[in-house]
Amino acid sequence: MNIEQRSKRRKWVILAVPPLLLFVSFFGLTYGSVPITLTEIWNVFTGTEQSVHQTIILDLRLPRMLIGLLVGACLAVAGALLQGVMKNPLADPGIIGVTAGGGLMASTTMLILPQFSYLLPISAFIGAFVTAMVIYFLAWDKGASPLKIILAGVAINALLGAVQNGIMVIFSDRVQSVIPWLSGGLNGRSWYHLEFMAPYALVGLALSILAIKPANLLQLGDDSAKLLGQKVELQRFLLISLAAFLAGAAVSVAGLIGFVGLVVPHAIRLLIGEDYRYLLPLSAFGGAILVVLADTVARSWFDPIELPVGILLAALGAPFFLYLLKKRGLMS
Repeated sequence: MNIEQRSKRRKWVILAVPPLLLFVSFFGLTYGSVPITLTEIWNVFTGTEQSVHQTIILDLRLPRMLIGLLVGACLAVAGALLQGVMKNPLADPGIIGVTAGGGLMASTTMLILPQFSYLLPISAFIGAFVTAMVIYFLAWDKGASPLKIILAGVAINALLGAVQNGIMVIFSDRVQSVIPWLSGGLNGRSWYHLEFMAPYALVGLALSILAIKPANLLQLGDDSAKLLGQKVELQRFLLISLAAFLAGAAVSVAGLIGFVGLVVPHAIRLLIGEDYRYLLPLSAFGGAILVVLADTVARSWFDPIELPVGILLAALGAPFFLYLLKKRGLMS
């Protein structure tokens, strides 16, 4: 793809994303076991309608939709940052174990120290960050090998899963409250949960704007970045910290939702290229769109059962991941 074609495609993507986000948001508000029209939504927001629709929209669907937007944006941006830092388009907070690290710390807090539940985002960040650093250290050999990152991530995922299962067995009398969270979903999320995670998510997303320049410079390679006066290891450390913070914010409320950080940045990269000036914001929008759309489908298409969105995204993301592995020759 030449520069002119990429520029044209980039313009089309930028023009398409805002209306698509708006459509998905209204789709999340209107679609469900109780269909609600756009006119009824307008009446609810203008205060001219006092009915059961007001409760459904304002107390159930609206906070859930807003949380889905933030969770999707956080996971997609975290995935885009990790893919750039680790020089591996297959890196994803869920696949390489970062989400599992955050999930282990968060579930441990819920099971062992429930009185400190307000520290969930911080504990999830610590778990995600430590896991990311361990994986990067294990994969480093004069560069971050894509295959080593995947293998280290699989091993760390298995280890963290074993530890988490052990904790759940020990605290089996409390585990019922954690099981839905482990599946990854937005069921039952309310304004309380939005107020709980929004400050962390918004701060992380705002800081990601500052990550655009160093992420682009790291694309040039360590040697070239150093020649341009960049402190490569410090920047890499800060970008991994930011990705872990974003993943932790998402995990603390939505649980273990995977593959958003893999599918969205990779698809955006194929469409518009590697430039993080466009890749990072478009990944945020794309992640928000994917999670809200998948959550609406998961809670509506399987009525009367509400399927956790994490299960649906895993069913869609796993084949995509295997396709990428095969395409890159890592399975040959």
